[in-house]
Amino acid sequence: MDAIKAARELGKAIQNDERYKAYIEAKKANDADDELQQLIGEFNLKRQNLQLEMNKPDDSRDEEKVKRLNTELQEQYVKVMGNHNMANFAVMKEAVDKLLQEIQGIISLCCDGEDPDTCEYTASCSGDCSACSGCH
Repeated sequence: MDAIKAARELGKAIQNDERYKAYIEAKKANDADDELQQLIGEFNLKRQNLQLEMNKPDDSRDEEKVKRLNTELQEQYVKVMGNHNMANFAVMKEAVDKLLQEIQGIISLCCDGEDPDTCEYTASCSGDCSACSGCH
C-alpha cells in the first residue's frame, strides 16, 4: 500500500472514530441552534466594531469606546460559551484535536525512523501557547 492510499484509509478510520462522530453531531447541534447562531452573529458584529475602532489612527481613536467595545465583546463571548451546545462542541472538538495530535505525533516519530508498531507519542508542552487548547 502506498502512503497516499494509507492516508485515505486513515481518514476513513478517523471518520469512524467515536470522538469524530460525537464532534460532527455537536457541530450539527450548533448549526441548528438558532439562539446560538444569533449570539455568534452578535459576537462577530461586536468584534468587527472593536477592530474598526482599533484600526483608527491613534489621534482619532476613542479609547473609552475601545474599552466599552472590548467589555461588550468579552461579555458576548461568555454568552456564546455559556450555551449548552457550544460548551458540548468545545469538549468534542478538544477530543478530536487530541486524536489528531496523537496521530500527527506518531507519523512524525515514524518519519524520524521510529518503529511504527511500537513508537508512542507523548504530548508535551513546548511553552508556546499560541497553538494550544490549554494545559490539563
